[in-house]
Amino acid sequence: MASVDAIIAALYDVISWPADKPRHWNRLRSLFVPGAKMMAVGARPDGSFGTRAMSVEDTISRAGPMFAASGFFETELARSIESFGQIARILSTYEARHAQGDAKPFVRGINSIQLLNDGSRWSVVNMLWRAEDAKLALPERYLKRVIDA
Repeated sequence: MASVDAIIAALYDVISWPADKPRHWNRLRSLFVPGAKMMAVGARPDGSFGTRAMSVEDTISRAGPMFAASGFFETELARSIESFGQIARILSTYEARHAQGDAKPFVRGINSIQLLNDGSRWSVVNMLWRAEDAKLALPERYLKRVIDA
């Protein structure tokens, strides 16, 4: 993707899809560098937190059946960007719905996305996300679009 805005828009677009349509998995693959990881932060039974690290292929295998049964539409609410040369770090606040017309999201959270520009385009290196829960609400500062240099 030619710009940070374009790669983030493409990422949200490709993961948002109705249940009754086939997903564009090859497009998702094209957004990531080889070896990229997608990681969800979650609570463990003992109360500590950890990640479930997945390759893009692991994510497709895991999410495919879930997405086939239920629609998933994730939209960006706000973003902050820090960049230096060919690297960028994005904190992207999101909300997700099962259908585009749903009045309320079923989840909100933050995607932390690392990007690399190889000289011709931006690609996702890693993506780590954490959803809101009863003990952790999104702070107001993550609900405003901010672009840092």
